[in-house]
Amino acid sequence: MNSVEIRRFADSDWPGVWDVWHEVVAAGESYDNAPDSTEADARGHWLPAPPWEQWVAAEDGAVLGTYKIGPNKHALGAHVANASFMVSSRARGRGLGRTLGEHCLDRGRALGYSAMQFNAVVSTNTVAVRLWRSLGFIIVGTVPDGFQSTRHGLVDFHIMHRYL
Repeated sequence: MNSVEIRRFADSDWPGVWDVWHEVVAAGESYDNAPDSTEADARGHWLPAPPWEQWVAAEDGAVLGTYKIGPNKHALGAHVANASFMVSSRARGRGLGRTLGEHCLDRGRALGYSAMQFNAVVSTNTVAVRLWRSLGFIIVGTVPDGFQSTRHGLVDFHIMHRYL
C-alpha cells in the first residue's frame, strides 16, 4: 500500500467516492442503505457536517477507499467516536481496510475521542469482523436478525467497541 495516499476528502473526490459507495451499497451486504440509493442519498449520508470528517485513500488519483469519523452520539455521548468504511473491490485483499482502520484510530485519538464504537457490523461480513477484532475491537452486543442481507436473508449485526 506504499503508493496509496490517505488524505482529507475534497469535493473533487466525490465522483470516486460515489463509485465506491455505489458498488458497496448496491451489494446489499454491509450497509443498511437501500441498494438503489441515489447519489443525493449517498452524499447526504457520507458527508455529514462537522465535526464529522471524511478521508479518502487514493492511488494515481483514483479513489480506492474512504472513511468518515465523528461522534457516535450527541452531547454526553460525544466522547465516543463512530466511523464507517468502504473499500473498492479493486483494492480488496491489499490491506487497504487495515490501513484505513489504523489511520482512523490515530485520527480518533488526535481528535480527543476516548473510544470508538461501530453500531452495526454485519455478522456475515467476516472480513470486517476479523479486521476489527485484530485491531482491538470487541463485540459488546449482537442484534439478532438486525440486518436483511440481499444474499443471506436475515443475519445478526454486532456492536463493536474499543478504547483509544
